[in-house]
Amino acid sequence: MKQYKRPVSVLVLMHTPQLQVLLLERAAHPGYWQSVTGSQEAGEPLSATAIREVAEETGIAASFEDLQDWQITNRYEIFAEWRHRYAPGVLYNTEHVFSLQLAATAPVSIAVDEHLRYCWLPWREAAAKCFSWSNRDAILMLPERLAGC
Repeated sequence: MKQYKRPVSVLVLMHTPQLQVLLLERAAHPGYWQSVTGSQEAGEPLSATAIREVAEETGIAASFEDLQDWQITNRYEIFAEWRHRYAPGVLYNTEHVFSLQLAATAPVSIAVDEHLRYCWLPWREAAAKCFSWSNRDAILMLPERLAGC
């Protein structure tokens, strides 16, 4: 039986205190830049999904204490070309936003099957480079979120 992806995912903004934001370029779509993202596995808490995806996509072992759950969800239509990964009739995904602050920019070990390269950019530049509206909007909220901590 085919294993379908769950239409529940995380978006993890990785950033420094100076608001340098990590972006990854999708291997299947050169020119499409994004933060760490990934689908929740069955029975997995969302925070565990976020930590797992950070490790898989960057090689960085993050702790739950460093992860910030923004308590924000976004619902968006799944691109037609990716719908085959989901059960028939599933058209929408629910994304949960997290952030992870690192002390400074750091080299990352990208998942070569998922990403071509990475870059650290100032937050405004990072937001402008994202193909996803939800990723862009989250990055644009980052300064305000940090000020409230």
